[in-house]
Amino acid sequence: MAVDKTPVLKRCKALGISPMVMGYSKETTRNKNANMRKKTSEYGLQLKEKQKLKFIYGVLEKQFYHYYEIAVKEEGIAGQNLLRILETRLDNVVFRMGLAITRREARQLVGHGHFTVNGKKVDIPSYRIKVGDVIALSDKSKKSAKFAQVEEATNGRLIPLWLDMNKEAKSAKITRMPQRDELDYEIEEHLIIELYSK
Repeated sequence: MAVDKTPVLKRCKALGISPMVMGYSKETTRNKNANMRKKTSEYGLQLKEKQKLKFIYGVLEKQFYHYYEIAVKEEGIAGQNLLRILETRLDNVVFRMGLAITRREARQLVGHGHFTVNGKKVDIPSYRIKVGDVIALSDKSKKSAKFAQVEEATNGRLIPLWLDMNKEAKSAKITRMPQRDELDYEIEEHLIIELYSK
């Protein structure tokens, strides 16, 4: 399986993303105008938006293109469909629940079988969550010291409105699909759709 080993803070600086979006509390001391020195072409802007979204969710090109194909076939605006597909991946939902410090860590924890969906163990980070699904930390993992540390580290994180979180049971129910305006980062998803639809 391919793994992206790019240094997170360096990549955040290059793409103009706040490390807070990635789950890191360390803010870079980046020059806000560093990437504005030379004029970027239309293709350059589209490519940067695609790279930004791929990096935030930790998805590689082949899988990302597959998500684009699904988003275009679904009803509604393709760009918003793409964001919804990425946001409802199991590893992202675990990150949003505050049961992992970063999305990379969430992917690893899901892969190690720490979570259940509707009572069944799921160890596929890209598993797509549906409305009504209940995601929970497995009983064996609740006793782990790791999750006590994670809970302490993610204590101030806001839980999205589309998740009905039960902190005591370490579980959450998906009440509805996430909306475009609930994202905590800036993205121009229409540029990604334009890039692929050429």
